[in-house]
Amino acid sequence: MYLTSRERNILTFLLSSEDDKTVKQVADKLNVSTRTIHRELKKLEDVLAAYQLDFYKKSGSGVAIRGDSQKKQQLKEKVAQLDGVELSREERQSILLNTLIQVREPIKLFTLASELNVTIATISQDLDGIEERIQSFDLQLVRKKGYGVEIQGNEVKKRAVLSNLISRHIDLFEFVEKIKTKNKEEKAKGETISDRLLGLVDPQKLERIEEQVQEIGKELPYHLADSAYVGLVVHLALAMERLQKGDTIHFDKAYKQEIEEKQEYQIAAKLIENLRQTFSIDIPEDEIGYITMHLMGAKLRENQSYLLEETSIDLAHRAKELIRKVGDQLHINLSGNNRFLNDLTTHLKPAIYRIKQHMNIHNPMLAEIKQDYFELFEVIEECMEAVFPDLQIPEEEVAYIVLHFAATLLQTEKSKDVRVLVICSTGIGTSKILASKLERKFPEIEIAKHQSIFDLNQEELLEYDVIVSTVLLENLNQSYVHISPMLTEEEAAKVKTAIRKAALTRPKSSVKANKIMEGDFLENLQEMHRYSEVILQVLNRFKLFYLKDNKTDFLASICYQLHHHGSIENPDILLDKFIKREAQGGLGIPGSSLALFHTRSDTINGPGFFIFQLANKEKLQAMDATNMEVSRILIMLAPASMHEAALDVLSYLSGLIVQDDNYLQLLQEADEKGIGQFLTKQFQLFIQEKFYHDEKR
Repeated sequence: MYLTSRERNILTFLLSSEDDKTVKQVADKLNVSTRTIHRELKKLEDVLAAYQLDFYKKSGSGVAIRGDSQKKQQLKEKVAQLDGVELSREERQSILLNTLIQVREPIKLFTLASELNVTIATISQDLDGIEERIQSFDLQLVRKKGYGVEIQGNEVKKRAVLSNLISRHIDLFEFVEKIKTKNKEEKAKGETISDRLLGLVDPQKLERIEEQVQEIGKELPYHLADSAYVGLVVHLALAMERLQKGDTIHFDKAYKQEIEEKQEYQIAAKLIENLRQTFSIDIPEDEIGYITMHLMGAKLRENQSYLLEETSIDLAHRAKELIRKVGDQLHINLSGNNRFLNDLTTHLKPAIYRIKQHMNIHNPMLAEIKQDYFELFEVIEECMEAVFPDLQIPEEEVAYIVLHFAATLLQTEKSKDVRVLVICSTGIGTSKILASKLERKFPEIEIAKHQSIFDLNQEELLEYDVIVSTVLLENLNQSYVHISPMLTEEEAAKVKTAIRKAALTRPKSSVKANKIMEGDFLENLQEMHRYSEVILQVLNRFKLFYLKDNKTDFLASICYQLHHHGSIENPDILLDKFIKREAQGGLGIPGSSLALFHTRSDTINGPGFFIFQLANKEKLQAMDATNMEVSRILIMLAPASMHEAALDVLSYLSGLIVQDDNYLQLLQEADEKGIGQFLTKQFQLFIQEKFYHDEKR
């Protein structure tokens, strides 16, 4: 039997206690979070079962080991016999990997063997395992007789290995909290892999970094998902430690030029400058590019404005193809679900960034997802290979996509009354799958909102009948149900009890109705006015232009026509934006004779959608990188600074291009009046969905 040091300490503490102990008491004893104890107790259930014992858990009183006293004594003696420094092969390899990443020169096998108190032969076998582990990071393990062993490769990849080690052995939230509560000297003496990893970061540095990330996060036009927030803090903490040792990264120059105009790059540059001043350290500009990738990979959007951004339409085509292929395999038509297409595109864009930049992707639920959705996992993995042949999609990312599909497959159309808030820390897909599972089991509930743990608002919590959370919530002034993201039968029973209690005890007039009757009616009315204003602007400005000839550059002709129309101030600025966008990738819409140019700039006077009929067909690159002939150009414009309603409206139009084949045909063939009438009808549906859907449910 192998037990980690923490598992041995938990068993020893509980076996030696005559009274029940609360999870918090156990956590305080071991100086870890209650979340960690819950996780460890679950892992120890099999150990107890081998001795015909089990955990007795009672809400309010605590946890105890239940069973025959003689069996308890046998287990207690067995735990006492276990060597306090016993390490599994996995832990030993992780410690070796951490050591090899940290050293800057070859290290002898004898030194490694002495440090871990094992033979040189064991170290040699462990190095074989390490060699396999680092291949996916494009790192090389060099070992020569008389020379020693070292890991060679890109600094970015070495940092990725460290991040992977941390996420593999320590919950990221726990990692940050433990660094704050323990001093570095204590961590440096630790014998376990988690202790060693905690020693990578100075606690004072981490707190100052977290302050800078919090400050800079206010400038982002979107919220950082909590996992992305912690991931960025950990990355920066590792980067500062590595930089002080002289280890620097090199960012691809061409890609750096491509992202320099993005808002995330400017924010990353400001963050790096703040860190330079905070730590009085020289930080190379290449670090800005890497932080930009973190910010771009961490976007969490819940509205359709995401589709308006560059390359999102291109990606939406692949997302649509993925949905079609998976639906064909499952014999289910999922193609008509526009909200699902938007959500999947929203998730895929930062995911693709992470994959292309070899950024670490960690999915703590991978094993559970593969087990619970085995067939769906295989189908999606196969379909993703077909849709993204140019990318190596890791299993961790496939699992997140599985959650999106599973959530959609589990959705019901039943009426809902009880308002439930789902709080989750593992990402938007996880929240959705949990919400859908709850809705499937309990048709009387309404999952009104998915909330990040970092965005909790005590007053807002009062609007919900039941709060369900996958993370432990401290200092919460009301009751909640703590469950895992996968929702076991035991956990479902707990939720059922809370829902029934809420349904019996709450007033007949729901919270939602009260909210509408009080202050939100005026707010909703103002929001409806903003959307109506944008829609009227788009419809009134819409025009189908006919270019007389293509002898001159058709893009230049388009820009000057728009200037004459009064839609833009400076045609040269817009032309430059279009040329740069075209250089980034194809804009032709596959399966049509259309191309879509869309951009945002200060030279644009307001949101607008225009169509230009070319005199002669033009050869352009399509979004799928093939060549095609285009006869009409779709132009979608927005000012650089624009409120959410305008982005939402234009993104709705963008989504229609991907989602509705009839719309695509109409854009290719119809006249201005026909297209205008269609747009009017679609905007009517949009307003109904936006402002009346929730109330009708």
